[in-house]
Order: sequence, then structure tokens, then C-alpha cells
Amino acid sequence: MVCGGFVCTKNALSALNVVYVMVGLLLIGVAAWGKWFGLVSSISVVAGVIGVGAFLLLVAFVGLCGALKHQQVLLFFYMVILFIVFVLQFSISCACLALNTDQQNKLLEVGWNRSEVTKKDVEKTLNCCGFSSVVYNSSCPAQCYTTPQTCDPCSSILQKYASEVLRFVGSIGLFFSFTEILGVWLTHKYRNLKDPRSNPGAFL
Repeated sequence: MVCGGFVCTKNALSALNVVYVMVGLLLIGVAAWGKWFGLVSSISVVAGVIGVGAFLLLVAFVGLCGALKHQQVLLFFYMVILFIVFVLQFSISCACLALNTDQQNKLLEVGWNRSEVTKKDVEKTLNCCGFSSVVYNSSCPAQCYTTPQTCDPCSSILQKYASEVLRFVGSIGLFFSFTEILGVWLTHKYRNLKDPRSNPGAFL
């Protein structure tokens, strides 16, 4: 059977969802590993990553079951959910790549002021104190704070990483968004193919 037929489309859709399962497990594993070894102490960050991984696993299992059984209802909901995820992810990825320096600084400051735990993690990891300036009468876990004059504010250090991280996240997001639109196309095509093992006159 030529590629593009029922079996080939089924195998391609199944393989795509197996990849999504592995990515979901990887996200959950990395978040748990980071929390276990104390690399990330923010519960909200860990919970967010695990939540994304669990959602991806759920969507992948729906797609995988629909592909293996050629189940129309599962395939329909899988296609709709995947398209919504594609639109959101594509928009966020483009926004990450389009942010200028001033916008990055505003986002960094909002994130900095939102969580005290994350703030302490950043200060300890990057060995800096305060966001735009060092506050000498505050408690700072950074090693440099033993002699505060040697401490730098965290905004300048964060800015060095922000552009690279946003570029990386945006590029990865764009890559996976195109795999999602591929999944939507394969699902739409697969739903309209007849299973050659069934009654040739019946449409599943």
C-alpha cells in the first residue's frame, strides 16, 4: 500500500502521538527531578510543568486510542484540541521571538515581584541581590551579600539570559506547533479514510 493510504496514515499518526507521550513523560520527569534535587523550590513552577506534561499525555493517549481504533469521536475531539493548542502555542512562540529588550525587562520585573520564593532562588543561583538595585537592608541569600558592595542587581544578569531563553523557547514552540498542525492534518485525513479490513461499503 502506498504511503498516504489507511495504514500509512494510521502509523504516522500513532508515531506522532508516541512522540507526544515521550515529551509529556520527559516534562514530568524533569520537573520531579528538579524538585527532588532542590534545583527548583517553587511549587507553582513545578506544578505548572507537571500540569503541561500531564495534559500532553492525556491528549496523546486520546489521539493514540483514536488512531489505533479508528474511533471517529476520539479523533474529532483530538483534532479540535490539537488545533486549539496549535493556535495558542504558535501565538506564544511568535510573541517570545518578537519581544524587545524593554518588554523583556517589564516581564522580568512582573515575574520578580510575583513570587518571593522564585526571587530567592534567582538571587542564590545567580549570586545577585535585588532587581534593579541592591537593597542593603534586606535579606539576600546570595553569597556576595556578605560584602554587599560586590553584589550586582539581578536585572542585568537576567537580561543576558532572557533573550537566549526566549529565543530557545520560541523556536522549540514553533517546531512543536508545526508538528501539531501536521497532527491535525493527519487526523482529518485519517477520519475520512475507509478501513480496508472492514466492509468496503461501510464508512467508519
